Amino acid sequence: VQLQASGGGLVQAGGSLRVSCTASGRTFSSYSLGWFRQAPGKEREFVAAIRTDANTKYAASVKGRFTISRDNAKNTVYLQMNSLKPEDTAVYYCAADPRYLILSIMGLLSSYTYWGQGTLVTVSS
Repeated sequence: VQLQASGGGLVQAGGSLRVSCTASGRTFSSYSLGWFRQAPGKEREFVAAIRTDANTKYAASVKGRFTISRDNAKNTVYLQMNSLKPEDTAVYYCAADPRYLILSIMGLLSSYTYWGQGTLVTVSS
């Protein structure tokens, strides 16, 4: 599976942006999908994840502002980001795993087998 992230850019604080990640492969619909981010000088951290049954999980820092969704017909997972803050500035990475991940491990980097190349989101104050 190859993942291609897109949609990053520069946005003002309080604004919105949607990043996308398109996957190759015929079994996309059976994959658990996640978004992670890495700010300069910091470790990569969990943002959001969605399972095949559409159950979702969010990091506390983005809950209520970000929404993860998937379109299996387009092999694409989205991350809609609203009310953006300067601290949301990071490279955003999508990830995928063929397993049905239980909620307790959906937020772990080690749970995901495939990773995209990342897309940069910059939020100006």
